[in-house]
Amino acid sequence: MTISSGSFDPAKTPALFRSVFPSVMLPMFMAVSDQTIVASALPAMAASLGDVERVSWVVVAYLLAATIAAPLYGYLGDVFGRRRLMFFSLALFMGSSVLCALAPSILWLAVARALQGFGGGGLMSLSQALIGEVVPPRQRGHYQGYLATVATVSSVFGPVAGGFMTEHLGWKSIFFINLPLGCVAVLMMLRLRARPGARQEEWSFDTGGLLFFVGFIVPVLLALEQARRFSVTSVPVIAALFALAITSFVLLVRQERKAKSPLLPIGLLTQPIIWRANALALCHGAALTSLVAFLPIYLRVVHNLSASQTGMMLLPISIGIGIGSITTGRFVTRTGLTMIYPSIGLIGATAILLFFALASADLTTNQILIVLCASSLFMGSVMSVVQVTVQSAAGRRALGTAAGSVQFSRTVGAAFGTALMATILFASLALSDPEAADLFSRIVDVGASALSGLEPARRLVVQAEIASAFRNAFLLICAFTGAGVLLAWTNPSRRV
Repeated sequence: MTISSGSFDPAKTPALFRSVFPSVMLPMFMAVSDQTIVASALPAMAASLGDVERVSWVVVAYLLAATIAAPLYGYLGDVFGRRRLMFFSLALFMGSSVLCALAPSILWLAVARALQGFGGGGLMSLSQALIGEVVPPRQRGHYQGYLATVATVSSVFGPVAGGFMTEHLGWKSIFFINLPLGCVAVLMMLRLRARPGARQEEWSFDTGGLLFFVGFIVPVLLALEQARRFSVTSVPVIAALFALAITSFVLLVRQERKAKSPLLPIGLLTQPIIWRANALALCHGAALTSLVAFLPIYLRVVHNLSASQTGMMLLPISIGIGIGSITTGRFVTRTGLTMIYPSIGLIGATAILLFFALASADLTTNQILIVLCASSLFMGSVMSVVQVTVQSAAGRRALGTAAGSVQFSRTVGAAFGTALMATILFASLALSDPEAADLFSRIVDVGASALSGLEPARRLVVQAEIASAFRNAFLLICAFTGAGVLLAWTNPSRRV
């Protein structure tokens, strides 16, 4: 069956969605899971390729590239058509996956991961926009709930699948698996009929915007990296990096205001409905991604869980987000109300996460399961509402740009949230016990086995210090969700 992605006949919407959703679900799954699938394989990569000090750039390079790519693909999809861009993104993603698997060094792998991120960022933003093409605004909440569930399940699935595949098939397998999945995704995309771009005006690439954006993002992440190993001698370096970031940000805003085809949709982002919704997506991405990234380390070190047990503990996050997203989407479709759901949901999530931050070290495994499931259920009220709100406010001609801006905001939040959480963890440990900070660095690189050589008494002390540092980090997640509450409550959009 060949589908025209421009039809908006309400009677045909369910059939159209059943035909389109499988086509966009797999690319979304591939792109999001690759953000986190390498986390479990980093020790094996470092052992195989060496250069352990730079192994974290394997993750950072993907996030940076995906962040840059999201708004770019959103705009290009509006200009040239999203189906065409999706094929390009899939080809780039698959080709760079091969380069990742064949990498002879960490530097090669980081560059290949950046290329993969440029493909993955396109897969994420284009998937969101393709749903907006097919489904009328009132029904988008229902279907965006499914996509939000796919995105969350993918991010949680990544570390679990990465650990299993690395242990049994080697770390290269986490990249080679993208080839058969990508081929299936290409075949699924062939079911969609090409739709021409909605914009006819002359288009030019915003090179200045891209350079200034990189000049803003990279120094901030490098400064946070330096802050992890904070010392008096690092202060000038950190200050210089932040100064460069601030300067680049000011130049970026100036460039985007005058650019003919801006990388960032400044015109859209000046609207209160859209910038508050995007800021909400940023806070949500920061909270959820940093929680998923560091929760396995916390559970293995503080609660002595095995790798398989840790993987199982991540499942409540997927289940909670999935139920929350789908339920919220149905409510939006039935009532037309939007921001009331994250306004209430994030209050519940913040309260539960605050309890978890203060009591996590004393909770049993079953109690942690309940807490994670409950908080994730409330956090599932956010992303489908954000996408519906931004796409509705932007209008059909800027649909791709709007979807790209949300994905951009979420990815920026994921990158900064993860980096800031790591900084707080390392800084807290360095201030209380520099030796514990060094041990934690080894744990991040090689796993909980880094504690195996310690005397039992010393190990208990280190575990207690790490638990205290994680309390501070979990409070940061509460700050992210608390900021999300304010953004949701003050957003002028109330219904579609």
